[in-house]
Amino acid sequence: MFHIVLIEPEIPHNAGAAGRLALATDSDLHLVEPLGFSLEDKYVRRTGLDYWQDVRLHVWKSFEELRASADASAKFWFLSTKATRSPWQAGFSAGDYLVFGRETKGLPEKIIEEAGENALRIPMAPGGTRSLNLSTAVAIVLYEAVRQQNPGW
Repeated sequence: MFHIVLIEPEIPHNAGAAGRLALATDSDLHLVEPLGFSLEDKYVRRTGLDYWQDVRLHVWKSFEELRASADASAKFWFLSTKATRSPWQAGFSAGDYLVFGRETKGLPEKIIEEAGENALRIPMAPGGTRSLNLSTAVAIVLYEAVRQQNPGW
């Protein structure tokens, strides 16, 4: 249904949790290298439980390689604490790509600037925290996208 993209993820638990989210929503998981862990890592498998082998997983050498392989009609949405629009303002479509950056640095500012209205920020109370856990952010945005496509779920 959707494509979850983790660019240079560093923490295996987050990739495992994103894999479970992909399965729960009939989505694909894309990991863009370099990865901060091995896909054979016990933590990836533990977080993904016995589902990991069922995840539609794609590993890419670069984000450009992933973009070149995408359907021309697919939209890319870029999540960043530096964006101004929220996911509730986005109009998601099946087949869209939800792109998240590294846990420690997020997406490069240049990508966010070039994304324009396709750059999204999850709203948070002022002064509460700088950011959310990566797999939590994936869940919030992914389920908003799914809700828009399947309000009866």
